[in-house]
Amino acid sequence: MAHITIEYMILIPLLILQIFLLPYATSIIMNSWSTSSETIALQDATSHLGSSIQQLYFFLNNPSVSSGTVTSDLGIPPYIGNYAYIGNATLISVSGSGSGQVLELTLNLMGNTISTTSPVTLGQNAQWLNSTFMSNSTSACINAYKDSNNTIWLSFRT
Repeated sequence: MAHITIEYMILIPLLILQIFLLPYATSIIMNSWSTSSETIALQDATSHLGSSIQQLYFFLNNPSVSSGTVTSDLGIPPYIGNYAYIGNATLISVSGSGSGQVLELTLNLMGNTISTTSPVTLGQNAQWLNSTFMSNSTSACINAYKDSNNTIWLSFRT
């Protein structure tokens, strides 16, 4: 009978510890998984948005297109994990042979600390109009305009 009491004295604190430890460990693992999945989804949206900007640029940069305006719907989700996201872009000149420009596209998950950046390679005749992208806007799209000087003006419209 003494052995059973010693076993209970050892096992009961371990069982009580598991009651608190398992939910805590599960919470940490789920938070990590949630952050990882939101980061991957935001990276996917950034990549898709950058690819759309680059496609619009290449389309308008064709010599057969003299001038005009093109608008592209985005095809990306308005929310990631119940969070809307906001985006900005900065055009950076690259020096060297055949120098072009790189559009640094950054998306931030609002209400969260997750942020992703994607470079978009463009040519010398690209210009970025300072604008902000809002994912939850019903009219969010990309505008591209080619003027008579063959300059291609790109921007977000929200």
